[in-house]
Amino acid sequence: MTMNDIELGDLYQELIVDHSRRPRNFRRLESATHQAEGFNPLCGDKVRVYVDMSNNMVRDAGFEGEGCAISKASASLMTESIKGKSMEEVEKLISRFRDLATGAADGTGLGKLAVFSGLRGFPTRVKCATLVWHTLRAALEQTPETVSTEL
Repeated sequence: MTMNDIELGDLYQELIVDHSRRPRNFRRLESATHQAEGFNPLCGDKVRVYVDMSNNMVRDAGFEGEGCAISKASASLMTESIKGKSMEEVEKLISRFRDLATGAADGTGLGKLAVFSGLRGFPTRVKCATLVWHTLRAALEQTPETVSTEL
C-alpha cells in the first residue's frame, strides 16, 4: 500500500463521515411525485426516498430515516448525484453503483460515489450502502411494498 493509497482512503473516509454527520437533502420532499420505503433488518437502517420528477427528469430528491454512517452517506450522495438526470440516466447510475459496491466494477466516472469502492470486502456494509439505491429504484417504479435487503 502506497502513501497515496493511504491518503486516498483517508479522504474517502472523511467524505463518508461528512455526509453522514451533515447529510444533504435530508428532508421530506413535499413536492415528491415518487417515493418508497426501505429497510435493512440486519442493522436496522430505515429510509424513505422522495423524488420529484417532471418530464422524465429528476427535479429534486430527498430522504428521511435513520441508519448507520454508510447508509446515511450513501443516501446523501445519491440524492446529490441524481438531481437533473433523466430516468434512464438514474437507472444506469443505480446499476453502476451496485456494481461498484459489490466489486463488479471500479468507480471510474462515478465522481464522489467512488468512495464506496472500499465496501467490496464487507458484504453487510454493501447492504447498508445499496439499500437507499434499491429504495430509489422502487420509488421510480412506484412499488408500494417496503424494500428489504433480505428478500
